Amino acid sequence: MDKLVIEGGVALRGEVKISGAKNAALPIMTASLLAEGNSVFKNVPDLNDIETLGYLLEYLGAKVIRDGKNKTVEVDATNINRCDAPYEHVRKMRASVLVLGPLLARFGRAKVSLPGGCAIGARPIDQHLKGLGLMGAQITIEGGYVLAEAPKGLIGTEIVFDIPTVGGTENIMMAAVLARGRTTIVGAAREPEVEELARVLNKMGANINGAGTDIIVIEGVKTIHPTYHSIIPDRIEIGTYIAAVAATGGEIILKGGYLDLLEAVVAKMKEAGVRIESHEQGIIVKSDGKLNSVNIRTAPYPGFPTDMQAQFMAMMAIANGKSTIEETVFENRFMHVPELARMGAKIEIHGPCAVVTGVDKLKGAEVMATDLRASASLIIAALAAEGRSEIHRIYHLDRGYEKIEEKFSSLGANIWRMPDK
Repeated sequence: MDKLVIEGGVALRGEVKISGAKNAALPIMTASLLAEGNSVFKNVPDLNDIETLGYLLEYLGAKVIRDGKNKTVEVDATNINRCDAPYEHVRKMRASVLVLGPLLARFGRAKVSLPGGCAIGARPIDQHLKGLGLMGAQITIEGGYVLAEAPKGLIGTEIVFDIPTVGGTENIMMAAVLARGRTTIVGAAREPEVEELARVLNKMGANINGAGTDIIVIEGVKTIHPTYHSIIPDRIEIGTYIAAVAATGGEIILKGGYLDLLEAVVAKMKEAGVRIESHEQGIIVKSDGKLNSVNIRTAPYPGFPTDMQAQFMAMMAIANGKSTIEETVFENRFMHVPELARMGAKIEIHGPCAVVTGVDKLKGAEVMATDLRASASLIIAALAAEGRSEIHRIYHLDRGYEKIEEKFSSLGANIWRMPDK
């Protein structure tokens, strides 16, 4: 197991290439199960989660070729010979449950372990199962597995989600592609990654309208075909680097990024005093390190994303004044607070709200990462802090950030990875 060591207090300057969006690449890779033949995906980040899903697809019988250097993944789903996703594959990554919809749609059956992932709160898949049940699937849960059968195929219907769910929207959308008739998803998630999946499915021959709104309509087709597609940039990675520059000061260019992906984050960053503009190569970010306190409330897209809450809190820890951060999406997503406090942050928790009183400086300390985005928040805090910090349990980072220490090092940060004894 590795740790990160950071000597803080250095303003960030230079340019960094934004990677493809993991949360778009994963469902798109599972969508390849719907069609015989070889699909090719470009701009796929070289991450542990991508590798984990690749192993699962291979277990199902797909031929998967990953080229991390060229950011390419090829999936040939011609010879799928299994319809079960065992615990050993699914426990590492929640997105593995997204094989459920494609397997059920194409083969009429699926057995998928209940999912794992970061321990940031309860994330049930009841809306996934509700939707598939309404489409005619017979679903039972036994021994920690979802058993789904639709031997005569799925039937289009109207599905009203109780709450917006990204994974649920994606699973139902993929299942509905090959269903008979029209499926309407009401209360659908609106995230850019959902739009991206619909874009890919339509390139494969599906008929989907309304992605990006809360009502998505899918007209079922008999078959679809493989495709070639380049993945959109990772909006959370963009936001993370903006937060880092905001906290340390400096000026960077985020190559390949664009602002339309995270308007709510950009608005709050600007309110905090960060200068952000579109640039011919992507996005330019400038900060003098002097931040205003800003209140945020996380919400499903197009609201402020929960995946940026921890990073924004690290900024607010050194902002002028007091800010309130309300977490409405996951009930256990303040686990980074005690670690930030070890660095001198003043944060009080009141139920779903964190009240952050800005301090002049954070101090380097030994801290422990608890989940993916908490890890990023600790890096931001350490980059802005005086002295040396050591961040332990960074294996979370490798699930969602591509070569993060190398990218920060290229911006002038004193950061390196080393074995953790």
